[in-house]
Amino acid sequence: MKTKKNRMKKAERAEYVLQKLTQLYPNPPIPLDHTNEFTLLVAVLLSAQCTDLKVNEVTPALFKLADSASKMTKVPQEKILEIIRPCGLSPQKSKAIAGLSKILVDQYDGEVPADFAALESLPGVGHKTASVVMAQAFGVPAFPVDTHIHRLAQRWGLTNGKNVKQTEADLKKLFPESAWNKLHLQIIFYGREFCTARGCNGMVCEICRTCYPKRRTPKVTLKP
Repeated sequence: MKTKKNRMKKAERAEYVLQKLTQLYPNPPIPLDHTNEFTLLVAVLLSAQCTDLKVNEVTPALFKLADSASKMTKVPQEKILEIIRPCGLSPQKSKAIAGLSKILVDQYDGEVPADFAALESLPGVGHKTASVVMAQAFGVPAFPVDTHIHRLAQRWGLTNGKNVKQTEADLKKLFPESAWNKLHLQIIFYGREFCTARGCNGMVCEICRTCYPKRRTPKVTLKP
């Protein structure tokens, strides 16, 4: 798989990454607990600048009150704020949850639309959140890129993008569309287990060492 100069080409690195992650995580679970498209949307929104673990601790109380847009419109924003406060950015997130719930009821019969543009027009829903919902709720090929995937993609030489938008475009070119939805989860799980922000500097974990066996200085991630 390596070239004569003992350096893997980008396509070879991508092939190795896909094979290794498929071997390690053949069926990666969705890390955010949810029961339907609406609860997934809310959980992903809450996960911004917050760990999935913390979100999963908070959402049971919220979803017990309201697990649909129509039910959520009946919950005062102050109550939403009180419940989700541990997630951080709670004033903005509570306002977004209340706002998007009303829009879903008024414009989409209370259902979460399976449409990128419609999702991204909702309060608090950016491209990454929309991509997660499209991929995990509706099975539409998408490649959600957060700061963690951005970091690993740079360490593995799959992108030199300075932002998550460029990283997403580069990863979509490298990997088959059929692999996108599962691969983004596989990268997340590998990053948490082996290639953490502080536990690996581009020279520690197996994938980093295989992709760049001669790397002698830490890989500095271009901040998104």
